[in-house]
Amino acid sequence: MVSTVLSASLPFCDARVDAPASAKPVPGVGVLGALRVGIVCNPKSHRNHGAEYEAGVPGADSLIVAAPRTRAALAETLVDFAAHRIDLLVIDGGDGTVRDVLTAAADIWAGSWPRVAVIPSGKTNALAIDLGLPADWTLTDALDAARQGRMIERRPLEIARVGDAAPPARGFLFGAGAFAKATELAQHTHRAGAFNNLAVGLALGWGVAQTLFGTAKSAWRAGTAMRLALPGQPADHAQRYLLLASTLGQLPMGLKPFGPPREGIRLLAIDAPPRRMMLATPALLAGSVAPWLARAGYHHIAAAQFDIALDEGFILDGEHFPGGALTVRQGPALAFVTP
Repeated sequence: MVSTVLSASLPFCDARVDAPASAKPVPGVGVLGALRVGIVCNPKSHRNHGAEYEAGVPGADSLIVAAPRTRAALAETLVDFAAHRIDLLVIDGGDGTVRDVLTAAADIWAGSWPRVAVIPSGKTNALAIDLGLPADWTLTDALDAARQGRMIERRPLEIARVGDAAPPARGFLFGAGAFAKATELAQHTHRAGAFNNLAVGLALGWGVAQTLFGTAKSAWRAGTAMRLALPGQPADHAQRYLLLASTLGQLPMGLKPFGPPREGIRLLAIDAPPRRMMLATPALLAGSVAPWLARAGYHHIAAAQFDIALDEGFILDGEHFPGGALTVRQGPALAFVTP
């Protein structure tokens, strides 16, 4: 069995590695028939289950368990999974681990991805919340649900740099402006022991407080220079307080900043400086798309893709990336296992 560690950008396990990066099949019990399972595990996640997989899991014909140390090793592991023709790709970790795995997969599976199961064990698990996974969701639960065909389709965002041939990054929650500042604050709360909804709530609460009670020249209120171009429309250059985009159906704490469900990528763009924020904030978080919000500079948008140029960086599923000229589009349709 391989015991390596995933991405250098994440605080993974320091365990000694005695095997090469390519994963090796581990016998399972196979109680419910043949099911080939490949598991990418982040042993340093807030709640990890790696030790439980060592002896195999009932319901799997074979398990391939790996925790690659680098992104290159992760890509090699996924190539190995594809060579073994896995039926189910299990990602044991939080949103960052999911982002790294989907990004590293690139075109390995092209149009024939395996089913995907998430075992939420990270500090932030927004995707797991959207999928309706309980906190005690286990690999055994996922195998049982996969056999019964309990799936839901989700398409990650793909963020490609204009003029760059590198594979796009994939994730589910993209944000810039005040969202980036709030996320950095949330990461500080993680170190203090706050996780999931609590960390998100603290970050958003602090961001709103800084904006409401800061000075007129506050960096929170001044916004970030953005060039936003939607399909069939001219590019719009403006200072924006916040831009948020996602393909998730719901966010932690029941927040609904994108309004009602719509097809494609849902965006919330807020002009800078934000106006009528005391009234707008609760309305936005409750899912309102009242006309007065757009007049006040709070814009709800749905699009298949968009182009954006940022002077500052952006956040994708908790990780900071440098700004620049980007195309944000929908990624492959993936079948996620659900309860």
